[in-house]
Amino acid sequence: QVQIVESGGGLVQPGGSLRLSCAASGWIFSIYSMGWYRQAPGKQRELVAAINGRSTSYADVVRGRFTISKDNAKNTVYLEMKDLEPGETAVYYCNGRPGTIETMKRPDFRVWGQGTQVIVSS
Repeated sequence: QVQIVESGGGLVQPGGSLRLSCAASGWIFSIYSMGWYRQAPGKQRELVAAINGRSTSYADVVRGRFTISKDNAKNTVYLEMKDLEPGETAVYYCNGRPGTIETMKRPDFRVWGQGTQVIVSS
């Protein structure tokens, strides 16, 4: 059974940093592409970063500030976020599937975790 648990969110001031973690089980983690998504109130869920092996991909608005990484031994994927902006307040989710990074652009997963809330505010 697939289980996804995101953590690490919280309240941070503009310009601050956070590190999110996502522990996943029930998958062959090492061969999956993994991605971080976010959903702000009233907006669609969007992909912000994805990883497959040593390949990474970022949304233009976060490139240079966010870093995605993966620890296969711990079945965990991370998202380091720097220089956060108020507009990035959202619930952050992770997910994965076997396939290329390109497939992560479709957030049509059957199972989601509860997400972790990030609030960027002074």
